[in-house]
Amino acid sequence: MFTELGDRWGQLQTSEQLGILAEVTGDYAAAVRLHEDGVRDAQELELWTHASFRLARQGRIALLTGDLAHAAALHEQALRLAQEQCHRPAEQFAAIGLALGARRGGDLDAAEARLRPWLDWNRRLGVDSGAALILAELGYVAELRADPAAAESLHREGLAAARRTGDPRALALALEGLAGILPPARAASLLGTAMALRASAGTPRPQAERTDTDRATARARAALGPEAFATAFATGEALPLPDQLALLDGGP
Repeated sequence: MFTELGDRWGQLQTSEQLGILAEVTGDYAAAVRLHEDGVRDAQELELWTHASFRLARQGRIALLTGDLAHAAALHEQALRLAQEQCHRPAEQFAAIGLALGARRGGDLDAAEARLRPWLDWNRRLGVDSGAALILAELGYVAELRADPAAAESLHREGLAAARRTGDPRALALALEGLAGILPPARAASLLGTAMALRASAGTPRPQAERTDTDRATARARAALGPEAFATAFATGEALPLPDQLALLDGGP
């Protein structure tokens, strides 16, 4: 409709949402095309904050497709634009992208350094959705440092923030994080509940986003054996979310 009207601002808004949908469903070729078009349109319209967001969204796709160098370049460009516009949400979005890339590349110190200031900012503003994502990332940083106590504390704090949002994807992310460090039977159950939550939202994890869940799955399956893992996973998948959360509130 916006195309027929010649409304390029409207096209910019809708193409962004279509690009996000393509990313969530794992259609990265479509996402790249939509976001590349969005960057071009935003630049031609001199909507620099929009250009920053779209560059960072291109960076997210580069991360998911394994091109860490290109992802870093796109996120750095997005960050510079956001800083020039003094637009803190766009700056955060680009900086979080750089943190995601640093963790994927094994630079845990750089990832944490990028994340911590934005956790404080989201807490100060009461933005639970942002805090939940950052706490999950910090929890994974702690897990990869072999600090399970810190990882559990961060993921539990992230779960509390996710519960306040009511977002099934945020809740799933927190449960998946805890699955990486809790005892194997609990981990398998949490992974089952997380998968059910994502299915309820129509957003199963694409393969490119499964690195952390694959690691938790491998750990639990190795400890339990395939049959016991499958049983615990199925139990969690069928368990109502309030019951799973009650078990977590009572400890592992």
